[in-house]
Amino acid sequence: MISHPSRHCTVELHALPSRIGQVRRIVSAQLRYWHLDPLIDHAALGVTELLTNVHRHAQPDKLCTVEIELLLDRLTVSVHDHDPRLPEVRDVDPSSTSGRGLAMVAAVSESWGVRANGESGKVVWFTLPAAQPPAATPARMPRRVTEKPAQRFADVEHGVDVRRAAHAAARSAVAG
Repeated sequence: MISHPSRHCTVELHALPSRIGQVRRIVSAQLRYWHLDPLIDHAALGVTELLTNVHRHAQPDKLCTVEIELLLDRLTVSVHDHDPRLPEVRDVDPSSTSGRGLAMVAAVSESWGVRANGESGKVVWFTLPAAQPPAATPARMPRRVTEKPAQRFADVEHGVDVRRAAHAAARSAVAG
């Protein structure tokens, strides 16, 4: 049984540099809340690039809506703006300092695209695969401590044979 088949979050904003950072933090916090921490970096990068495009290119205004939706095992991030012009991935000179946003979105996402939204603008979106979080494991019973931590450290400290420490076999805290 699927307990949360769809999760949805929407933020409306003017795509100004200070608001772009704020929306990136909102998206990151929402993904943390949904226990999708592994997706935060790619989602934050993608939404930053899409909002930067709105800031730099959208006409007549910078008003836009960011939507993130988790549907089963796929996260979709989309940005809706009022500019009907569709963006294109461009070939960029290696020394250029801009123009790689959509290529970066394509590189970090599973898929991406753009669609006209009637005469009222467009939607640019990308998807990320969202693995289901592991099932909750039962909590362990807390271990009963019968001695004081300071006493344990004192016992260990006095129990070390300094003469043999240099010849002791190396031990690892990592299992295996």
